[in-house]
Amino acid sequence: MAENKTKATDSSVEGYLASRANPQQTADSHALIALLGGITGQPPKMWGPSIVGFGSYTYTYESGRSGEAPLAGFAVRGRELVVYLDCEDEAGAKLLAKLGKHKMGKSCLYFKQLADLDAGVLEKLVKASIANVKKKYG
Repeated sequence: MAENKTKATDSSVEGYLASRANPQQTADSHALIALLGGITGQPPKMWGPSIVGFGSYTYTYESGRSGEAPLAGFAVRGRELVVYLDCEDEAGAKLLAKLGKHKMGKSCLYFKQLADLDAGVLEKLVKASIANVKKKYG
């Protein structure tokens, strides 16, 4: 079985932001660090080359593949920021409808700037996502 590429590293979060983020993304990233760090009680840590993660959990899929992933996290992806969420339930869908200007993939919330989002709704989404992950994986 292939080794997981997304692992916690000792790389610098600030170095990552300096290399990838424009000034607006840097400011928004610091706000996300405060938000996600406040919710998880964990400091930011790089996961792989491009995810800023907080805390961790161990998962095992039905296929038997297992690994470790950040409990909450975000990344700079070109002109957008991405927050990783587990919000595929009805409650998550209702919150997403109130969030503001964004696109949602399977577990990726894409947006251009935090000012486009309702901060209170984003906080609720992150908390619900963490609760969903803990319910699934302990």
